[in-house]
Amino acid sequence: MTLTASPPAPGPPPPSTPVPRPAAARRRSWSALSPYAYVAPFFTLFAAFGLFPLLYTAFVSLYRVELQTPGEMRWRGFGNYTALLSDTYFWLALRNTFTIGVLSTVPQLAMALGLAHLLNHKLRARTFFRTAMLLPYATSVAAATLVFAQLFGRDFGLVNQLLSLAGVGPVDWQSGTLASQLAVSSIVVWRWTGYNALIYLAGMQTIPEELYEAAELDGASRWRQFVHVTLPGLRPTIVFTTVVSTIGATQLFGEPLLFEGSVSGGISHQYQTLGLYLYEQGWGFFHLGRAAAVAWVMFLLILLLVGANALAARRRSRKETGR
Repeated sequence: MTLTASPPAPGPPPPSTPVPRPAAARRRSWSALSPYAYVAPFFTLFAAFGLFPLLYTAFVSLYRVELQTPGEMRWRGFGNYTALLSDTYFWLALRNTFTIGVLSTVPQLAMALGLAHLLNHKLRARTFFRTAMLLPYATSVAAATLVFAQLFGRDFGLVNQLLSLAGVGPVDWQSGTLASQLAVSSIVVWRWTGYNALIYLAGMQTIPEELYEAAELDGASRWRQFVHVTLPGLRPTIVFTTVVSTIGATQLFGEPLLFEGSVSGGISHQYQTLGLYLYEQGWGFFHLGRAAAVAWVMFLLILLLVGANALAARRRSRKETGR
């Protein structure tokens, strides 16, 4: 009798790897690529209207380009930049930009901080006052400047009439160096103080009330609460407004241009800013290459000032935290 081995009983089939469906694969691919698709329009517009003009301006600044012959470009290298360094009016415009920037930024931010502190308390008609803060910002630059030009008129201006009541003689606000810079700075202060006040107000409302209550229990006065609670809590907001105001002061153009209606910034260029100097070089003297060099100098100056503000704020925060 012959014994034959029976075949083993069939076991369960090995698990088969599921084949992904095309729809599921498309969904996974879209979920991975969708963030880039959402941000692509911004970077496309930035590259077209921000990055390309910046790089092209740097390219033009290395050539001699005249508006009368725009198709003719002659290589100058850094000749446009060295010509700026030897131009007296460039240094005068740089000094005026710094002076007007200080005269407008420091009072503007200080007044905005005080107004925000007042609006942060419980007042009647707070909504009205907060809305009224934005009215100067919503006003046209041309309209505001023309009104201030009338106010600072030498013979019939309201400012000189008020000064005459105090025994001060008439001031020539359009010919004097310091007087004209003060007049232009007052326009900037009037337009931007309310805007910065609302930014400070929003920052103050994020400070926890428990800090004020604890300071009050410790016997701190309102002034000490403002110095030791409000100001430290507003430090990031103050840095932001300082940086934005510095950039705006460097690019100041409309107010000094419309104050007298001349790109030269007065008879002796006493309030010609870098923006007016750039416009004069490009569209007054038709030196597009030199105007492009001025634009890049302004860009580098803004980077320098913003970096200095950020470095000062970081050092201050490290000193206070003890790190």
